[in-house]
Amino acid sequence: MLAKAPGKEWSLTDIASELEAAKSSTLTVCVALEEAGLIERRGSGYLLGREILNLAGAYLSGFDQVRAFYDLCARDEVLSGLVVQIAMLDRADVLYLARHEGQAPYRMAAGIGSRFPASSTAVGHALLSKMEDDTIMRLYEQYPHFELHTAYSVRDIQELLSKVQLTRTRGYSVDREGVHPGLVGVAVPLDPWNSADAELTLGAAINAPEATQERIEEVGQSLQRLAQKLTNPLSFQTAVSLGKST
Repeated sequence: MLAKAPGKEWSLTDIASELEAAKSSTLTVCVALEEAGLIERRGSGYLLGREILNLAGAYLSGFDQVRAFYDLCARDEVLSGLVVQIAMLDRADVLYLARHEGQAPYRMAAGIGSRFPASSTAVGHALLSKMEDDTIMRLYEQYPHFELHTAYSVRDIQELLSKVQLTRTRGYSVDREGVHPGLVGVAVPLDPWNSADAELTLGAAINAPEATQERIEEVGQSLQRLAQKLTNPLSFQTAVSLGKST
């Protein structure tokens, strides 16, 4: 609403009236948005805040990475026929941001905007593998309930930590029907384009009867190569420079 009337100062009463919401509820929302810098009070009302620019910048900085993801998946000999996804961690869930359909898409695989428990997904294990075990344990102290989608879903924190450690050792994670019966997930971490952005992951779905160890390794290695191609080379060079300077 504020974006549609740039420069106009909206009073709390005007905002509540426009949204047909209670004034007390509207105030709660405005206070939260103001604390986040998304709106600011000026004169007699509210305007958009500067933090909006950071959100827009984050979106734009990730746009080329996602576009390149689709192009590279389509050209990859191994991944072109698979469902391949980009996901991020949101509390104890994974949120799917992009999806390459492949030649034979699986209806059960997660679509863009879908959420599933990080504990039982390959993309979740790949994201958690970037954290220290203590950090993971603190996270699951807040979300102690493990959702069980299939008989193969992860049931407790110790089983989860074991799978995360295996992911670190192997370089890619494997979810054997933990969420979707008949599908095996393989995933690798994907460094964000900019250091301030959220950690991401790349995951692929394999039909369970086809998920031999050789096939899983092939897909895992292909995802690793894809992640390298999608990593910002300037970020890598900056990290190297910082390492040398220290």
